[in-house]
Amino acid sequence: MPRPRHCLIIAVAVAVAVAAGACGAIARADDAPGGGATVDSTQWVERGEYLARAADCGACHTAPGGKPFAGGLAISSPVGVIYASNITPSVEDGIGRYSEQQFERALRRGVRADGAHLYPAMPYTSYRILTDADVHVLYRYFMEVVAPVDAAAPRTELAFPMNIRVSMAAWNLLFLGGGPWQPDPRRSDGWNRGRYLVEGAAHCGTCHTPRGFLMQEKQGQLLAGGQVGAWFAPNITADVDSGIGSWSQDELVQYLRSGDARGKAQAAGSMGEAVEHSFQYLSAADLNAIATYVRSVPAIHDPADERSRFAVGQASSDLGQLRGTSAVAADSGTPSGAELFQGNCASCHAPLGQGSRDGYYPSLFSNSALGSRNPNNLIATILNGVNRTTAAGQAFMPGFGGGAVGLAALSDPEIASLGNYLLEHYGRRGIVVTAAQVAEVRRGGPSSPLIALARAAIAAAAIVLMLIVVLRVLKKRTRGKGINRTDRESPV
Repeated sequence: MPRPRHCLIIAVAVAVAVAAGACGAIARADDAPGGGATVDSTQWVERGEYLARAADCGACHTAPGGKPFAGGLAISSPVGVIYASNITPSVEDGIGRYSEQQFERALRRGVRADGAHLYPAMPYTSYRILTDADVHVLYRYFMEVVAPVDAAAPRTELAFPMNIRVSMAAWNLLFLGGGPWQPDPRRSDGWNRGRYLVEGAAHCGTCHTPRGFLMQEKQGQLLAGGQVGAWFAPNITADVDSGIGSWSQDELVQYLRSGDARGKAQAAGSMGEAVEHSFQYLSAADLNAIATYVRSVPAIHDPADERSRFAVGQASSDLGQLRGTSAVAADSGTPSGAELFQGNCASCHAPLGQGSRDGYYPSLFSNSALGSRNPNNLIATILNGVNRTTAAGQAFMPGFGGGAVGLAALSDPEIASLGNYLLEHYGRRGIVVTAAQVAEVRRGGPSSPLIALARAAIAAAAIVLMLIVVLRVLKKRTRGKGINRTDRESPV
């Protein structure tokens, strides 16, 4: 429990829960479990590239259509938009002036070379466990191999008081945690390797662990699920009903490599980006190590989950009820969910919702997006679509939120109607999607009350300070009058 004198500082502090990342480090699977082996001078370039890809640096630090690692990507957070920085070796606009010590300090402790604190959209809380060898190789790679880009990324301008970066020092004091990673001698090399990747370089908990009031990862809830912008990173513990306890080792490895676990889940949003830019490039040994560790994480069960989200729904169709009826005019008001489904979804997912035979278009039943009690991923998928490219090919679904790759711009009530139809016919019945929920996801996800609470705390502190000053002045004046009265009454 923090002391009262820290409350104002804590209220100002903010940690951002987004699936995000700046650069972490990760070693080859044939090195020591933690990646601490010495790098041969002829191999460090290849290894550095592997590290940067494995840590998914490019996903956050490369804007769409931009140059590699030049920053500029706008990252939605509960407290505002954070822009990824330029991490090329540009002397003026990047990290070209960073010493290795300054690079390490930014990576592990979230402090820039100029002493300013980073927001934890850069997951330094995970990168703190990285080995010195990994940090060294990554530093050399960015300084000697990555091309410098002399272009300044937009400045992050959060609302007051979140723009006071020094407040992060108090947050770090409370939540940053310990030092470098240490292997567990009771466990296998593969398990230790997986833990190093999951809890460190791959920073899985940054998205999949729920956040507390101050946006810190909750202790004892590792990988139990959390909101990340518009998307919900689900429970991936070993629980059979709430997590992925029903998945085999091979299914999890295949999902990480391709983003597709047929008949269970498809990666989209931040997870789709992680698969496309990071996981598909990992060695088979590393993917198996990750799967081994994830499947060993203690199961966390939500009592409300009476069955697995992967085993919900069945084939269904209302097409027979629509045949022979009048066509829906564009100005006739909100079409029904059945009409929206047949007009926008059935041509790919099939009239019964069973998907295509080859699995390219997934089934709508036995599908985690519709089987979850949290409908955010269903809403986000309808709004934003899916666009994921791996060695297995491109997985693509257009969005219906009016974006660049969308086919039609559906309104919030229309998407709510479609979502409710899908849940009722193919997913978890009883879950209701509202137009307000759609609007929230369209905006980028729920906002945090921290800004309002921090401002209230500052205002309250200012009032208390003013009262203290006033009381001290009044007390001083009262004491002065008492002295003067004594002087007048004293005999000459």
